[in-house]
Amino acid sequence: MLQPSFDKPPIIIEPPQPPRAACIWLHGLGADGHDFEPVVHMLQLPVSVRFVLPHAPVQPVTINGGLPMRAWFDIRSLQLDEDVDIEGINGSSAAVAELARAQNLPVVLAGFSQGGLIALHAALQAGAAEAVMALSTWYPFTPPTTALPVFMAHGTADEIVPLSLAEESAARLEAAGAQVDWHTWPMGHTVIPEEIAALNQWLNRKLEALDG
Repeated sequence: MLQPSFDKPPIIIEPPQPPRAACIWLHGLGADGHDFEPVVHMLQLPVSVRFVLPHAPVQPVTINGGLPMRAWFDIRSLQLDEDVDIEGINGSSAAVAELARAQNLPVVLAGFSQGGLIALHAALQAGAAEAVMALSTWYPFTPPTTALPVFMAHGTADEIVPLSLAEESAARLEAAGAQVDWHTWPMGHTVIPEEIAALNQWLNRKLEALDG
């Protein structure tokens, strides 16, 4: 079970002016908080935003032969919607929700792959954010009724998280009332400049609404 804590401090990127909002960005399996640091510096934002890039704890991962790596939760099967590590997901979501509350600012959660699932879960189950950017990810649970704004993007050639799984997740979110902005690109399990540009536009709209 992944405990609701971090094993090292997150990377914090402060804006030149006092922040009006915070964005907590969660990396994918086996990466760390530095993974999306270059993307943060590419964004053009209408208000000052503090970016917080935490590192998932190191833990054994079943599909990695039990070898330890940074992971928000265990992956027990290549069938990602089967044998789900609910305890690990709840633990990481609790840690992210606590980190979000500590910002004392409106929060947008973002995440890639595993990190996207945790971002969604923390927002939906703990009310940890006003909006979520969920990239190349899936959500295996039935969401509560929500009006949460969600940017979802996925590769049509994703070899890790099948497109069908992401589409099913987006449909469940929409059925629960979430405002899902859905995008696909001809890419694998990655992020491309076109996606970042679309994400930037969506984030600008949400930040302007929060700041207003």
